[in-house]
Amino acid sequence: MFRGKRQWLLLAATMVAAGAVGAAPAAEPNTQVPAGSRHYAANGFPDRIVASPAQDAATGFAVAWRTSVLAAPPLLELALAGDSPDMGTLRQFTASSRELSSENGLSQHHRADIDGLLPDTLYAYRVQGQGTWSAWNHFRTAAAAGQPLTLLYFGDTQNKNLSHVSRVIRQGWQTAPDARLALFAGDLVSGGDGEDDNEWGEWFAAGGWLLPGMAVAPATGNHEYFEEFEDTPQERRVLGGHWPVTFALPGNGAAATAKTTYWFDYQGVRVVVLDGTSALDLGTAKAQAQWLDGVLAGNQQPWSIVVVHQPLYPLRAERDTSVLATQIRPVLQQHHVDLVLQGHDHTYGRRADDNASLPQYISSVAGPKQYRLSPQARATMAPVAEDTQLFQVLHLDGKQLRYEARTATGRLYDAFEINRDAAGGKRFKELHDGRISPRSCPRPLSPKGRDDRCWE
Repeated sequence: MFRGKRQWLLLAATMVAAGAVGAAPAAEPNTQVPAGSRHYAANGFPDRIVASPAQDAATGFAVAWRTSVLAAPPLLELALAGDSPDMGTLRQFTASSRELSSENGLSQHHRADIDGLLPDTLYAYRVQGQGTWSAWNHFRTAAAAGQPLTLLYFGDTQNKNLSHVSRVIRQGWQTAPDARLALFAGDLVSGGDGEDDNEWGEWFAAGGWLLPGMAVAPATGNHEYFEEFEDTPQERRVLGGHWPVTFALPGNGAAATAKTTYWFDYQGVRVVVLDGTSALDLGTAKAQAQWLDGVLAGNQQPWSIVVVHQPLYPLRAERDTSVLATQIRPVLQQHHVDLVLQGHDHTYGRRADDNASLPQYISSVAGPKQYRLSPQARATMAPVAEDTQLFQVLHLDGKQLRYEARTATGRLYDAFEINRDAAGGKRFKELHDGRISPRSCPRPLSPKGRDDRCWE
């Protein structure tokens, strides 16, 4: 160990002498795609394969994928996963398809819904392209409520997905290789820059094998929308064309936000996904609150998690999400929601309502775009973090929910438990052992010279 440390010090000294240490970091482009390249253009080979849970995740799931425009509707083939290359009896599902035009040309996006499955069972599936097939992917259905479940939660990915976000997703999977469910809190891409399809291509490249092999449940963020008629009196938010075709989501949301809200039950937890952008900018907060009330009123699961992009308690200065606070928060309190998982403010912070331990409101960020915390957030949240890429691991069973926030290198930053007694009551417990020291931004300006950001 001493020899390694000495060699590192010699290397560092050499780099300083050569001028390699201390150089101002250069701002990095949002994608690695050179100007004029169509690297992510669709072709006959299926790509962007992503699985998502059905409303009852123990008996079904759905798969979305992309190709160039095909001559006939493609198939999904499914079998019980086994140890032989002979897949045995196959079930075939015909996909529905929609076309999308982008900077990379025309593409066709497919969806297949799979039902009638056995709980806690490993299946193999593949999807069809033009005269070709994808690899066989494995997907395990949810088990019964009360069986141990591990899931991953990622805050905003958004920027530089291939360059910077990929390591966070890899570390999350390495830390929790038994995770079956992945929740994304919105702003998966930045969008609105003429490179939307390239950004989605890099998001899928960053997600790698996690996306077709795990139940993926994303929320929309404001960057999944774009500004139509910008800088005119008719300016309005419009959902981007990629969102409705990129994922195969349950489709059981509020009528006013049918494409962007949904819920499902997964192994003892009811997950409800809201659309904060529509609530704040398009006037759907009340309708979403009424729908949320109905979904939670019928909840028979021991745990409940709500995912929404914008924090009900903002972490960044000059944020106003009071509409969510007045319309959504009373429903969360009434139905004793356990966790509210959020993004948007590109920092980390956690708190509960005044005079209550639950719900725990958590905002996190997986990507490199890093803002600064407001004085209000520092005064009312603990722990908080700046300049830190994070992922979260949740372990649940019928009696306990354990939460961990970990940095991009896997170090423990935050942790707590919620313990459930025989009567259904819940007790919150902070866990301090093993946490690293609080992190704050060490630089006065971002690489692009912005004082409101720590990193781009």
